[in-house]
Amino acid sequence: MEVWKVLESTTRQKLVNLFIAGLLFWISITLLLPALPTYIQAMGGTTQQVGIVMSCFAIGLIASRTWLGKVADRRSRKIVILIGSLVAAIAPILYLLVHSVVGLGCIRAFHGISIAAFTIGYSALVVDLAPVQHRGTLIGYMNLAVPMGMSIGPALGGFLQINGKQYLPQGTGYEALFAISAVCGVIAFAFSSQIKETSLPETIAHAASGGIKRDFWQLAQDPALIVPTIMLLIIGLVFGSLVAFLPLFVAELQLDFNVGLFYTAVAIASFSVRLFVGRASDRYGRGLFISGALVCYIISMVLLSWASTPLMLILAAIAEGAGAGILIPLTLALISDRSYSNERGKVFALCMGGFDVGIALGGLTLGSLAFVLGGYRGIFSLAAVLALVALVVFVTQAGKNFRHSLCFALGKASDAYAINN
Repeated sequence: MEVWKVLESTTRQKLVNLFIAGLLFWISITLLLPALPTYIQAMGGTTQQVGIVMSCFAIGLIASRTWLGKVADRRSRKIVILIGSLVAAIAPILYLLVHSVVGLGCIRAFHGISIAAFTIGYSALVVDLAPVQHRGTLIGYMNLAVPMGMSIGPALGGFLQINGKQYLPQGTGYEALFAISAVCGVIAFAFSSQIKETSLPETIAHAASGGIKRDFWQLAQDPALIVPTIMLLIIGLVFGSLVAFLPLFVAELQLDFNVGLFYTAVAIASFSVRLFVGRASDRYGRGLFISGALVCYIISMVLLSWASTPLMLILAAIAEGAGAGILIPLTLALISDRSYSNERGKVFALCMGGFDVGIALGGLTLGSLAFVLGGYRGIFSLAAVLALVALVVFVTQAGKNFRHSLCFALGKASDAYAINN
């Protein structure tokens, strides 16, 4: 990797520790994805309550994003990474101690703080360490921790859910699942603690920004950041409905299919596209690839709404994985291009907060409409429409006017909002 060769040895070591921590963190989080909906049902939850509890994850995200973004900018990136790892270690144990739907919702909200903290600190630190000309490439490589973790976590989680009771006397399978999730969080915390802080002092960062210092509400009024936020909010609705209802949809179809394999296929597709898309975006711009990612989301939701065989589920997973593998790292690169180093924690909190709100509303809103929409197929059909809306928003609003937005989204123009950092 060319970008790896230009980095100092101490920087490479920090990135290695950060990557391992990220990998273990995402294994911890995604281990629970196949099992939590059925665990909630086992605790007496209805379909609508499953959607509500799963959506509570985003409540913790939304409530903590702004504060954690400020901490990342004013104190250090490492502190918020440690907070995220610690919550990831504690929350799985708490699930086993709660035996009510309301209690599970509260723990799920607490668990949401983990992603809010870890992703802000992780993304900001990667951007801090990345040479500007290789920013997209390094973000793409470092974000490989997400699909790698998601390829291991759900498959292992599905296996433990089914077979874990064979290894535990009078066990249900959930004990092993939650215990391993907690252990991964502990190890992620250990690797995170080995990272030596490298954030610029506030005075230097302030000078690097040309003396500009914007607060959260000023950033929230910047059109350069609002459009990515709205786009991520809509895709959050899509993703929230997928996470909440996919396991129940597969159960309804009565297919011989481990839902963990869906998430594994997502992860493999995401991993594959991230190997080259970051470098390509550094060369050809972010717009074309973000547009392609949104098209992948549309295809995925259409395939899910039609799905009746394991093959169609796998094809939908590949499309969703490709979309996520392109959209998330390149949107992070896009908003990094459009912000100063002394405000990136707040910027990531704002834009990714849109994604969080979407996740929170996805399971809740679409779950409430399940009867009107005709069940799970109707939910995924509506999700396809939402992904199309996100594409229209990006293609028409990503630039300073319609013509420039269209050209940028098609890879025919540079980003007019990019800041020379």
